[in-house]
Amino acid sequence: MKKALTLAVLYTFPLVAFAQTPTNLIGLISFAGDVANRLIPLLIAVALVVFFWGLVLYIWGGGGEKAPKAKDVMVAGLLGLFVMVSVWGIIRIAQNTFGVNNNQIPNIPQVPQR
Repeated sequence: MKKALTLAVLYTFPLVAFAQTPTNLIGLISFAGDVANRLIPLLIAVALVVFFWGLVLYIWGGGGEKAPKAKDVMVAGLLGLFVMVSVWGIIRIAQNTFGVNNNQIPNIPQVPQR
């Protein structure tokens, strides 16, 4: 568990290191989209692993007393996949609605030149 937490922190550290305060609503939505774009693939992978682990438990159990637990694990994996893909879609819809492009460089406030 410590290894997974360490890897997650190291994976998301550049988000903190290069962070800047969003200046308006579009900047905030863009920042949320950037965070989601980094975290959602990891969470989808975890949900897939959980689903396949439940499938392995179901096959190994042979329909015995472990089958309900294996089904619960598979349902949890599928539910996780559904939630992650839904959140990803909602963020994409919000970005398209407000006209935020991931390739767009945000305007950085500067001191006017004399």
